[in-house]
Amino acid sequence: MVDDVIQGKVTFDNAELDDLVILRSDGLPTYNFSVVIDDATMEITHVLRGNDHLNNTPRQIQIYQALGYPLPRFGHVSMILGPDKKKLSKRHGAQSVMEYKGLGYVPEAVVNYIVRLGWSYGDQEEFTQAELIEKFTLEAVGKSAAAINPGKFDWLNSQYIKKMDLDQLIESVRPFMEAQGYPVKDHILLRKAVVTFRERVKTLVEMADVAKFYFCEEVTYDETAAAKFLTQETGALLQEVLSAVSKERSFDKSQGHRVLQQIAETRGLAMVKIAQPVRVALTGKTVSPPIDEVMDALGKEKMVQRLERAIDYIQAGRGSVS
Repeated sequence: MVDDVIQGKVTFDNAELDDLVILRSDGLPTYNFSVVIDDATMEITHVLRGNDHLNNTPRQIQIYQALGYPLPRFGHVSMILGPDKKKLSKRHGAQSVMEYKGLGYVPEAVVNYIVRLGWSYGDQEEFTQAELIEKFTLEAVGKSAAAINPGKFDWLNSQYIKKMDLDQLIESVRPFMEAQGYPVKDHILLRKAVVTFRERVKTLVEMADVAKFYFCEEVTYDETAAAKFLTQETGALLQEVLSAVSKERSFDKSQGHRVLQQIAETRGLAMVKIAQPVRVALTGKTVSPPIDEVMDALGKEKMVQRLERAIDYIQAGRGSVS
């Protein structure tokens, strides 16, 4: 019988405990003998491992008893399953812990998620390292197998990204941006870009990908977006925005909002009718952070360049006729 601190009392039929080999013909000890000697000589008090080793435990107990070593406490944690509730394998895209770093997951989120896979503390989902140390008990580790939930992992990682110290977040995402091949030497722009996306992304890789338009020399227009918003009709609108922006000495978020709001009111248009063409001109896409935040991050010089290019694009006949 194994008195397991996680699984409880587990009984094995003595017929299952055959005479096991402890030394191979090449003179090397077998696993079950080695781990007992190793743990006993290191004075290990608790042996915590996957429950796929549970059937080894009664054999190891016999070796402990035969050699007169005190028994450690054994605890066998249930295995992690894939999203389909089957044994986790490569077909599920199983990753090593270190691979998650390359996928843009922050270390604190990885630790939090893995601990929560087989352990719970009420309904709390987010834990600092200090809280995990304080609240963790073996009694609260679940007996049932836990299944990987990629959506929940992404959500948890996004929470950590939102709450990270800004300077730490900037330095964490910088390598991913550099790996994309675009320069990130302008620290002010980098800081503003990170601020606009930190509430909107799940991973650092995603942040580096969606923030690319801030740093590239020329944005690439999404074909559908350009066909809809870079038209002969919006050319005059963009020209008006360009004229207003050019008159400003400097630029920030409030000025960006004011410029667009004034044009919208003068033309009797909803703000979105102004914002979307400007968004496509500045980012190449129809989806981005709020347009006033984008304008603030890019600054006057970059905005003028991108608005002029969008107008040239339309005048060259590449913009659609509404």
